[in-house]
Amino acid sequence: MSLARALASPRRSGAGVQASRKSKFRPEIQGLRSLAVLMVVTYHVWFGRVSGGVDVFLLISAFLMTLQFVGRYEQGRPMALFKHWLHLFRRLLPGAVTVIIAVLAASFVFLPRTRWLDVIDQGWASLFYAENRLLQLQATDYYATDHSLASPFQHFWSLSIQGQVFILWPLIFAAAALIAKRYRLHYRILLSYIFAGIFLVSLVYSIIFTLTNQAQAYFDTGARLWEFALGTLVALLLPGLRIPRTGRIVLGWLGVVAMLSCGILLNVQAAFPGIAALWPTLAAACVIAAGQTGSRFGVDRILSAGPLVRLGDNSYALYLWHWPILVISLAATGRDHAGPLSGTVIIVVSMGLAYLTTRFVEKPWREWKWPEVNRRRAIIAVAAAVATASVPLAGWQFQINSATAAAASQAWANNPGARVLDPAYVDGADKSAPLLPSLTTVAEEWPQYQGGCTADEKKLTNVCTNGKSDAGKTLVIIGSSHAHVWATPILTLADKYNWKVEAITKGYCPVTDAAAPELSEGCLDFNKETLKKVLDMKPDLVVTTSTRTDPNPNKTEFMDPAWVPEIKKINDAGIPVVALRDTPRMPSAVPDCLEDNPDNYAACAAKTADSYLPESPDAAIAGQVPGTKFLDFSRFFCQGETCPAVIGNVIVYKDDNHVTRTYMDSITPYFEKEFLAATGWNN
Repeated sequence: MSLARALASPRRSGAGVQASRKSKFRPEIQGLRSLAVLMVVTYHVWFGRVSGGVDVFLLISAFLMTLQFVGRYEQGRPMALFKHWLHLFRRLLPGAVTVIIAVLAASFVFLPRTRWLDVIDQGWASLFYAENRLLQLQATDYYATDHSLASPFQHFWSLSIQGQVFILWPLIFAAAALIAKRYRLHYRILLSYIFAGIFLVSLVYSIIFTLTNQAQAYFDTGARLWEFALGTLVALLLPGLRIPRTGRIVLGWLGVVAMLSCGILLNVQAAFPGIAALWPTLAAACVIAAGQTGSRFGVDRILSAGPLVRLGDNSYALYLWHWPILVISLAATGRDHAGPLSGTVIIVVSMGLAYLTTRFVEKPWREWKWPEVNRRRAIIAVAAAVATASVPLAGWQFQINSATAAAASQAWANNPGARVLDPAYVDGADKSAPLLPSLTTVAEEWPQYQGGCTADEKKLTNVCTNGKSDAGKTLVIIGSSHAHVWATPILTLADKYNWKVEAITKGYCPVTDAAAPELSEGCLDFNKETLKKVLDMKPDLVVTTSTRTDPNPNKTEFMDPAWVPEIKKINDAGIPVVALRDTPRMPSAVPDCLEDNPDNYAACAAKTADSYLPESPDAAIAGQVPGTKFLDFSRFFCQGETCPAVIGNVIVYKDDNHVTRTYMDSITPYFEKEFLAATGWNN
C-alpha cells in the first residue's frame, strides 16, 4: 500500500491504530512527558547542562495538537479557533501566573536590587509569551555555569515559543482545511506536504543560524519550528505505517535510550538547536511510533506505569517551578551551582510545589464550568488570569519609577556628583537623600543617543548616533566601551552647539593594531573596518581613549604602542583627535558592593595605584601624533590614594569599570571647558 493511500485510509494500517482519527488517552505519552521533564530538571539542577528534554516537549505538544485538529476535520466538526485559543490559554495561564507572582515575591526578598528591573521586564515577557524574544535580544548564555546570575524567568523561553506556535499551527490547520475543501484535496496529504516544507526550511535555517550565532538561535522561534513540524508529521504519517510488534518494541527502547543519552554524549552548548537537536526529537518520535505494544518487554509498560503517568500530569507545573527555585536558592545562598544534596532538596521542593499548583490551582481552574458557557465569560477568565500577574508587575514597576523620579527631582541639591570636588561648591544636600542612580536602575546607565543604537551583544559592538542631519560639525567616537561612556558629556555639548555625534565601539576593543589576550574576539578586524569608515566619513573630530587601565589586578595603567599607528593614520588624513585618559577599574561590581555595604561606601572604593600611574603614560608618545590633543580627567575619579565608589551622593560605576551616565553628566561643565579649549570649537 502506498503512503498516500495509507494516509487516505489510516484505519487500515495495523500499527497506526494508536493514532487514529479518534485518538484516545495514551498513558505512554504521559510517561514520555515525565521522562522529558525529569531530564530537564535533573540536568539543570545537578549537571548544569541541557538535556534535550525541552525539545521532546515541543514535539509532543505538536503531535497532540495535530491529532486534535485533524480529528475535528475528519469528524466534520468546526475548527473553532478562537474558542480553542481561549480554552488553551485559560488552561495554561493559571500555573504560569502562580509562578510569576511567586518569583516576583521571592526576587524582592532574595535578589539584589540591581536585578529587580530585569526581573520585572522578564516577568512581562513571560506573561505575554515573548520571553524567548527578550532573551534573544540579550543573547543570553543559557549554559552559563553560574545559574545564580540567571533570570528566574529564563526557562519561559520554551513556553513562549510554544505559545507562539499554539497560535500559528491552528491557523495553518484551518487554512489547509479551506484549501482542501475548495480544491477537493485530501486533508492529511495536504498537511503532510505543508509541514514537510516547514520542517525542511526551518531545519536548514536552524542549522545555518546555529553555526553563525548559536546564542541567539537557541531562542529563535523560526529555528525551532522544525521540531513542532516533526511532531505534526509523526501524527500525520504514523497511521499509514505498518510496524511489526517486535519492531515497535525495539523502536521504543531505542528511543528511550537515545533520549537519556543525548545530554551526556552531545555537546549541546555548541550544537542546539541545529541538526544535533534531531537526536532527542527523533528519539521521542521513535517512542511515540512504538505506541502501546502490549508486551511485557515493551518500554511502554514502564512509561505507562502509574507513578510516571501521575508525574506527567504535573510535568507542566514541575517545569515552571524547578528553574526559579534553582536560581533563587543559589542567589540566596551565594552559590553558583547546586551540589548533590542541595540539588536533591531543590528537586523535591519543586515537585511538591508542582503537585500543589496542579491540585489546587490548575485543576480547579480547568474544571471551572462558568467560563465554558460562552465566549464572553471565557475572555473574562483569561483576562482575570493576566490581570492577576499584571497588577504586581505594574505596581512594582510604578513604585521603582516613582522613587527614581522623586530622587531625580531633587538631584541638583542632593546628588551633586563631581561638583563636590569643585573648591567653590557649597554643600546643601539632604544627608538622608538616596543615591543616584538607584541600585534598581544603575544597570541602565549607558549614554542615551536620541538617534538610537544598533547593538550586537554577542560581538559586543555598538553603533550609535544622535540623529542630527544639519549639524555644524561632526565627531566620531571610536574604541572600546570605555570610550563609549564618554559620550554622555559629548552628547550634551552636541545638543548645545549643534554637533552630529556618531559612535562605533566594541567591548574590550580599544584602538590598536596588535593582538593581545585581553582583547575581544574579532577586535583587530573591527578596528580595521572602523578606521576605514572614519577615513571615508572625514569627520571634523575623532574622540577615543588613550591609556588603558587593565582588568588584570597585577597590571596597572599603560600606553599601548600599537595605538599610535592607528591614530597617526587618522591625523595624516587631516582629522584631529581628542584622546581621553582611561577611567579606573574597581575591585568588584560597585552596585553589588553597595548593596552589601549600605552604610560603608568606603568598603567599595579602589586604590588609585591599582589603576593609575603617578603621571599619565600618554605623555611619552604625544610628540608622535601632533594632531592629537590629550585630556586627563582622572582627578574626577581618584583623589589622593583612593578612587571612591560614590562621589557627591552619585554612584560612579554601573559595574566594576563603566562610569554611570549620571556621574558623567555631573562632569560635563568641567569637560566642556577643557574639550572646547582642546578643539578650538569655542571660537
